[in-house]
Formats: sequence, structure tokens, C-alpha cells
Amino acid sequence: MIKAFKIISILEAVSFLVLLGIAMPLKYMFNMPEYVQTVGMAHGILFVLYIIGAYFMYEKLNWSGKTLLIVIFCSVLPFGPFYADKKYLPKG
Repeated sequence: MIKAFKIISILEAVSFLVLLGIAMPLKYMFNMPEYVQTVGMAHGILFVLYIIGAYFMYEKLNWSGKTLLIVIFCSVLPFGPFYADKKYLPKG
């Protein structure tokens, strides 16, 4: 369960960075909105899975409510899920 959340966390973070760093510039600088649609949909699904996974980690790892909110807040920051992974998830 923890390994699955780590994978979802990494994929969510990478999809967000691709959306912000590649797809959005392509849309606004080169009039190519199809990449935002594709990457945006993938990111949206991964975001929802991340939030659900964070709740499962809250239960499994006996996180406080504050920790859960921090991990959820990290999902809306570029590189945030990487921080949450390092700080709040067990190694290995």
C-alpha cells in the first residue's frame, strides 16, 4: 500500500510539472491545446488517486490530521509530493 502511494505520488508530481512546464507553454505560445487536455486529464486522475491514497496513508500510518492536511496541501505545489514522500513516508 505504501509503495503504491509512493508511485502515485511521483506520477502525480511529474504530471503536474509536465502540465506546467511543457503543456501550458505549448498551449499559450504555440496554440497547441491538445497537450493540456491529455496531460491535464492524466494529472486530474492522478491527483484524485493521490488524495485518496493520502487518506489511506493517514489511517495506515496513524498520521495526525495536521500531517494529512500538509500532505494534501503538498499535492497542489510543484515538487510538493516529493517533499511529502521524503518527510512523511517510511523509507524502503
